[in-house]
Amino acid sequence: MLREDLSRNFGFLLNDVARLLRTVYDRRIRKLGLTRAQWWVLTHLFRGDGVSQTELAEILEIEKPTLGRLLDRLEAKRWIRREHDARDRRIWRVHLTEEVEPALRTMRAIAAELRRDALAGLSAAEREGFVDTLLTVKANLLRGQASPRPENAVRRRLR
Repeated sequence: MLREDLSRNFGFLLNDVARLLRTVYDRRIRKLGLTRAQWWVLTHLFRGDGVSQTELAEILEIEKPTLGRLLDRLEAKRWIRREHDARDRRIWRVHLTEEVEPALRTMRAIAAELRRDALAGLSAAEREGFVDTLLTVKANLLRGQASPRPENAVRRRLR
């Protein structure tokens, strides 16, 4: 059996770091009484307020009914509101409300503290280079999603 040292494997390492960031953030944000799913929804709305429920479900990679229940709970807290799209009444747009602002400020402060802790020991230039590298990797993957390489198409046809 082939053995490979995965301790420096890019995919495993990136996954481990992302999991640790979520886990530590969960622990630190617990005082707000939010589940991971709820803070993840709020974070994505903070990033792009007014997205449709369908778009949000796709971004979060969850089923629409699951998202609907999450939104119901956040709406009960008066942290989000849903409005019909101005051009297509079948589409619901999700917006943050003013009532969520104190929670968002706390969430952002905790996230900033976590990023600072995670990047401790790196110079400002190293932090910027690290983020630049991640942006390049992301762009490469997005580009690969949009136009599959011809050799991959050939391999898929041969299967």
